[in-house]
Amino acid sequence: MEVAVLKHSGEDTGRKVSLNDAIFGIEPNDHAIYLDVKQHLANKRQGTHKSKERSEIIGSTKKIKKQKGTGTARAGSIKSPIFRGGGRVFGPKPRNYGFKLNKKLKALARKSALVYKAKDKSIAVLEDFNFDTPKTKDYISMLEGLSLVDKKTLLVLSEKNSNVILSGRNIKNTNVITVDELNTYDVLHADNLLLSESSIEKIEKILN
Repeated sequence: MEVAVLKHSGEDTGRKVSLNDAIFGIEPNDHAIYLDVKQHLANKRQGTHKSKERSEIIGSTKKIKKQKGTGTARAGSIKSPIFRGGGRVFGPKPRNYGFKLNKKLKALARKSALVYKAKDKSIAVLEDFNFDTPKTKDYISMLEGLSLVDKKTLLVLSEKNSNVILSGRNIKNTNVITVDELNTYDVLHADNLLLSESSIEKIEKILN
């Protein structure tokens, strides 16, 4: 699969780059995508939820009424879950929601996500570029040149570039990452995937 290489201003350079069929041309695996996205979202959960059970409630341990003769159910403690202010039955406790996935499955999920973007023709390859200084206006100008102002975009760089990252940080629906940070969730969440020309080789190296 060949994709035209564009300048960050949106102009065509006249060159084309070939996307490896071993990554961008495989049969996508939806279940692998599901598991990888599920793990990504699970790892983002804080898991700090907590409620008090009856043993943790501060209150009197005195029997609140006599056992028999009241005409109502027996009750031995004000901390009982059936009373207002009592403990909660099987309440949530702090826990880690993360779980393990094999590296090969995660790689398959990322490949599958890239395949869907390629099929939708939502991948654009940009000639390697840099901004002189971090400037949001420059990043917006780039999106305007690519006709992607109102779209969710994910820009993938081969290596960290502070000027580009800081320029796009405050723009809504825009995300800038490096190849090492590439994940299934971000790829699928974006409407359009922007790959720097030098990032393609690193993506192929990592996923193969």
